Amino acid sequence: MSLRTLILRYTLFAVIATIANLATQRVVLDQDDSATGFALAVFCGTLVGLVIKYALDKRWIFMDMSSGLRAHSQKFALYSVMGVVTTIIFWGTETAFWLIWRTDIMREMGAVIGLSIGYTVKYALDRRYVFTDAVLTRSEAA
Repeated sequence: MSLRTLILRYTLFAVIATIANLATQRVVLDQDDSATGFALAVFCGTLVGLVIKYALDKRWIFMDMSSGLRAHSQKFALYSVMGVVTTIIFWGTETAFWLIWRTDIMREMGAVIGLSIGYTVKYALDRRYVFTDAVLTRSEAA
């Protein structure tokens, strides 16, 4: 896969996961806009985005064709662990924007900025620690 294709796919998948994340947050916040509702919305949105991004990255970014519960559970667990640091970046940015401006548009702007930074870091972590048997080589991504 060319670097251009990699960047386009990864960006598209990040956008898809981000839209799913924010849509999920809106659904939850429409039911409860309290502080607890906000925390639940961020959690649910993150979970939905994580599952979607894993499925897309595994197949279309890292060309990982492994199957079965054992292979998926191990990789998804590692993928999730790598996401902890990047999730802190995302949540921290989104929450800071919410606390400063207290508007949905600025909260979502913070989410987009945090997710953009987080996804960039996450790709590097996933390539190095999760999808170690991926078809993509270091020279192709450089």
